[in-house]
Amino acid sequence: MKIYLSGGMKNSNWQLKVENECNEHHDIKFINPRNHGFNNPKEYTVWDLEGVKNSDVVFAYLERDNPSGFGLTLEVGYAIGLGKTVILIDEKDNNYTQIVRCASTICFGDLDKGIEFLKSLSKVYDGE
Repeated sequence: MKIYLSGGMKNSNWQLKVENECNEHHDIKFINPRNHGFNNPKEYTVWDLEGVKNSDVVFAYLERDNPSGFGLTLEVGYAIGLGKTVILIDEKDNNYTQIVRCASTICFGDLDKGIEFLKSLSKVYDGE
């Protein structure tokens, strides 16, 4: 199972937490945009959208202190258009994020709950 990690890049390094907590599931491959190293918006946008396209699941984390979430909403919308499963963790939970919440496959308000669901989903891909 390939998981694209969508969300903020500046503060918490949440992607590492997700990868570490799911490391017992060797069938999971993470596509982590934190690792691409691009600073040019055109380059990282192409890379990110290719990552979404090549994933099975988009794990999108909208942190409370994420200043906008515009990149996440683009990636989630693209994933939905491609028929991908989208796991959204929305800590903002306000009127502006309702459309993303409603369009996502499943939504949680807490990162740990989203990680637990992701781990259970990996068992489906494992055939357990």
